[in-house]
Amino acid sequence: MSIELFIEQLEALAQEAGKAFSEAADSDQLDQARVEFLGAKKGRLKSLQKNMGAVPGDQKKTAGMKLNAVKNSIQESFESAQNRLSSASSDGQRDVKFDATLPGKAFHVGRLHPITQTINELKDIMGRLGFTPAEGPEIEDDYHNFEALNIPRAHPARDPLDNFYLSVAETTSGNDIALSGNPLLLRSQTSTVQIRVMENTQPPVRIVSLGRVYRPDTADWSHYPMFHQIEGLMVDEDVSLADLKTVLKLFASNYLGDEVPVRIRPSFFPFTEPSVEADYYWDGKWVEFGGAGIVDPNVLRAVGYDPEKVSGFAFGLGIERLCMIRHQITDIRYLFTNDTRFLHQF
Repeated sequence: MSIELFIEQLEALAQEAGKAFSEAADSDQLDQARVEFLGAKKGRLKSLQKNMGAVPGDQKKTAGMKLNAVKNSIQESFESAQNRLSSASSDGQRDVKFDATLPGKAFHVGRLHPITQTINELKDIMGRLGFTPAEGPEIEDDYHNFEALNIPRAHPARDPLDNFYLSVAETTSGNDIALSGNPLLLRSQTSTVQIRVMENTQPPVRIVSLGRVYRPDTADWSHYPMFHQIEGLMVDEDVSLADLKTVLKLFASNYLGDEVPVRIRPSFFPFTEPSVEADYYWDGKWVEFGGAGIVDPNVLRAVGYDPEKVSGFAFGLGIERLCMIRHQITDIRYLFTNDTRFLHQF
């Protein structure tokens, strides 16, 4: 079946449904029309949905988007007819005494934020892969945020201008600022959770941490000073890059819905060696997935592990990026403006 014919059938169905709903004289007629067009088992929209299997593979995405749009349009027509009949009924029965024994009409008072929905789904996916959720404090100390992760004091990532430190001290050398002792800061990465878990757990370890992190970035379409990360960690005997790529591939396929190609490119991070960047192929192009690699031996030593006996991999991904790609959101700021018109779409 061509995409044009499929869309033509959808549009014709939407017109018929709208006409049937608008002509319904009472709630019984409206409910009959709802079952005919929106019935979960034998509804005409459900039957037409089966035709998607005959649409060419490269056009299924367009067909799916049109199907969702028509479904929403038919649902809106139904709700509009409901409101019409409800208003007419209430206008004619203003003097009727309220009967508290009648069943009430359900209404939605709220829904989960798209970021919360994404976090719950990611936890479920990683749980099926054998990873246990772990949590840690958002206010961290310098040791867990940097030192234990093999990030030396001279590393640019520790610059006070690039972190939300809660305590700093000026030096005597010009206008430079240096850190005193083991200062506290708003964590800049959820890798801190991995350190805290390994300090108190003997291998094997297989955890995933999800939570807020903070960096003083200027807000634009792809940056925000507060965002969410998902970090995975696996430590055991003979863990390799092949294990890492397998987990990333399974993760991507589970989240994005199909067999998603994953590639890895050489990179550098202080806490992994070797380090890689992971990309996945989505919507006709390669999209950056996040950073990953084999846990650096210095990180293992910092938590009391013997790098001669165990090895591990770690990966970190941006939850907002995953949410935006899945739902085709073009600006990260939409996720934090609390606009109900936007949030009600999820």
